[in-house]
Amino acid sequence: MKNMKKLWAALLALAMTFSLAACGGTSDEESTETSDSDVAYVQDKGTLVVGITEFEPMDYQNTDGEWIGFDADLASEFAESLGVSVEFQVIDWDNKVMELDGKTIDVVWNGMTLTEDVLAAMECSQPYLINQQVVVVPADVADQYQTEDSLADLAFAVEVGSAGCEMAVANGYNYTEVADQATALLEVASGTADAAIIDSLMAGAMIGEGTSYADLTSTVSLSSEEYGVGFRKGSDLAAALNEFLDGKYADGSIRTLAETYGVQDALVAE
Repeated sequence: MKNMKKLWAALLALAMTFSLAACGGTSDEESTETSDSDVAYVQDKGTLVVGITEFEPMDYQNTDGEWIGFDADLASEFAESLGVSVEFQVIDWDNKVMELDGKTIDVVWNGMTLTEDVLAAMECSQPYLINQQVVVVPADVADQYQTEDSLADLAFAVEVGSAGCEMAVANGYNYTEVADQATALLEVASGTADAAIIDSLMAGAMIGEGTSYADLTSTVSLSSEEYGVGFRKGSDLAAALNEFLDGKYADGSIRTLAETYGVQDALVAE
C-alpha cells in the first residue's frame, strides 16, 4: 500500500510539472506575439515618438514652441488614431536607423526620401509626396548656375545622411556635411558655402521673396523622388499608417492639410 501511495505521489508531481511547463510555454508565446507588434508596443506605452529634424514646411516649431507642419500634423492625427499621444524628438539624421532599432523613437517622419538604403533598412509606408533635390545659390549669381555642368566648381553644404548628400556624392561635388537642411541654407546665406542641395518642398517654404532667405533662389533640379515614413524593419505600424493614409485620401482631408502648408501640388495621386 505504501508503494502504491508513493507511485501515485510521483505521478501527481510529474503531471503538475508538465502542466506548469505547458502554462509557461503558452505565456512565453503570448509574450513573444505581443512584443512582435509595434502597434501593441506603442499603445501599451501610450506614446508615439516621432524622429524629426527642423524642416519647414514638414516639421517646425511655431511661436509657442509647438511642432507643426504637414508631417507633424499628420503624425499627430495618426497617433490619435492609435489612441496614444505624440512626442516629437529631434534626431541626428545620419543615426535615424539606429534610433529606430534602439527604440528611442518609433518612427522617422520628416520628409524622408525613399532611397534604396532607406527601403532596405526600414519598414516604409506608401509614398505620399513627390519631391526634388534642388540647388540653392545666392540670387545675384543664379544666372551663372543654370546647368549641371556649371555647378562643378562650387562648394556645397548638404545635410548629413540626406538625399542631397547622395546627390553631391553621385555628381562628384565638393561638399561639407552639416546638421540639417536649415543649416545648409545658413551656410549659403553667410557665404561659407557657395551652394546647398536641399528638398524642393523646403526651398519653396524657406527661400525667396517674403522669407528669411529672400536673397537665395533655387536653380538646377538634380533628381525627382518620393517621400515616405519609416518604421523598424518588420513593424506592423507601416500597415496601420497605410490604412490611415488611405482614409485621409478617401475623405479629402489630406489635400486640405496639404493646402494649409502649400504642398498640395506634391501629393502623390491615389
